[in-house]
Amino acid sequence: MASNIAATGLSALILSAAFLLPAAAQAEGDPERGRKLAYTCMGCHGIENHKNAYPNYSVPRLGGQHAAYMMAALAEYESKARWHPTMRGLAATLSDQDKADIAAYFEGPAPVTSGGTPVGTMPAAGQACMACHGADGVGILPEYPTLAGQHEDYLRQALRDYRAGKRQNAIMNGFAATLTDADIRQLAAYFARQPGLYTPRLR
Repeated sequence: MASNIAATGLSALILSAAFLLPAAAQAEGDPERGRKLAYTCMGCHGIENHKNAYPNYSVPRLGGQHAAYMMAALAEYESKARWHPTMRGLAATLSDQDKADIAAYFEGPAPVTSGGTPVGTMPAAGQACMACHGADGVGILPEYPTLAGQHEDYLRQALRDYRAGKRQNAIMNGFAATLTDADIRQLAAYFARQPGLYTPRLR
């Protein structure tokens, strides 16, 4: 009972904090221009099960991801809030309009939507996740990433990076600091098995 109350309180805190974050002005994305700009991106993100060299994990699926979240992620690479050197270098070359266009292309005709009924049971450590990512891993607002269908090893790596501070996000750093290695494995497996994100193909 006490753990349920604590999880509920943490969920409320995370959701409240997220709404207090300043909203960034966003350009309107042109998916056709984004398709052309994304040609380089597809060398990694357009190949199913393509692996990052070191550390070794699957390059994330971007098909159906929220465009607003992808723009925010690219901005975090540019500001060095995320560590990946290749992504930092790429993001630094993109204008805000470029980011919006690429994000619109990867989002596709529409972002992934919730199926309503999760596959399996949410791990105990994941109760707080639902405040932003939904019960089945589909971000409840465009600024929140969809986790459903993402590669399991990528999700594990992302959570470890938040826990270690290699990704800087006040909400996620605080949450990941509470996770054990077993929690991370369970959460990654749960969200990966939900239907959702896909590896895009050049259209």
